[in-house]
Amino acid sequence: MATTNTDSKSGLIYGSAAYLCWGFFPLYWPLLDPASPLEVLAHRIVWTLVFCVGLLTITRKWGAYRSILRQRRLMVPLAMASVVITVNWGAFIWGVTNGHVIETSLGYFINPLMTVLLGVFLLGENLRRLQWVAVGLGTLAVVVLTVDYGRPPWVALVLATSFATYGFLKKRANLGTIEALSVETTILTPFAIAYLVFLGTAGTLAFGNEGALNTVLLMGTGVVTGIPLLMFGAAATRLTLTTIGILQYLGPILQFIFGLTIFGEEMGTARWIGFVMVWSALVIFTYDAMSTRRRAKRTADECAAESTAI
Repeated sequence: MATTNTDSKSGLIYGSAAYLCWGFFPLYWPLLDPASPLEVLAHRIVWTLVFCVGLLTITRKWGAYRSILRQRRLMVPLAMASVVITVNWGAFIWGVTNGHVIETSLGYFINPLMTVLLGVFLLGENLRRLQWVAVGLGTLAVVVLTVDYGRPPWVALVLATSFATYGFLKKRANLGTIEALSVETTILTPFAIAYLVFLGTAGTLAFGNEGALNTVLLMGTGVVTGIPLLMFGAAATRLTLTTIGILQYLGPILQFIFGLTIFGEEMGTARWIGFVMVWSALVIFTYDAMSTRRRAKRTADECAAESTAI
């Protein structure tokens, strides 16, 4: 894949590694059985906070963390972000542990289209013609898949909507990855711990009761959550948005492949048609984004040349 002169080799490595990690996620969560999806979600929140505490200490960002906690204007979007990312994590864990891996991949395939729609409805942005074509094709694909499934692809729609909303809220907050994730998990952890205590008193807690490996894997949810986010943060400062936009398809492509091969999920003709429509929409969307960026760069270069000549 060709990159622009503002892309760095390290950025491509960080970005590819981050999206590959997310692509391999469906292989991790089933290992946590017999923990229920909600218990896994609670552990993911708690151990991600533990991981973040270590990062705050190593990077000496406790001051920035405390500063965020004191600012109401930042806490509101981060509190909302913590809610939607909980929905996203929960839907993903439930999907991959209940035979819907391919549908989870669909959610991340249509996420860019959902992000564009958020820009239209929340920011009043105007779509270009090709963007409308991509969104229309993606919408038609959802209709085809709804008919095929006999229901709307709820897992995919929840994943796409929640992650697009999360990105929107994080952009509004405009904070560092470590500090923001630390605050979000701080908000969520009391609820997660309360739920784990409830499971413990009810005698249905898997943690500590299903062997050492299960316990270690549940604790590892914080690491597998935090590391890709750190690598993505490193990539975001080194790569153009166009390159990041292309790399983001690595994750759902892997998830789709794993759903077909390792998990043996079925793909009938209508489902293939729906997915091909989604992929076609993404090709149009990506082509439009790259063409627009090239035109903007060419215009900027011409303006700079004219200014130099004057």
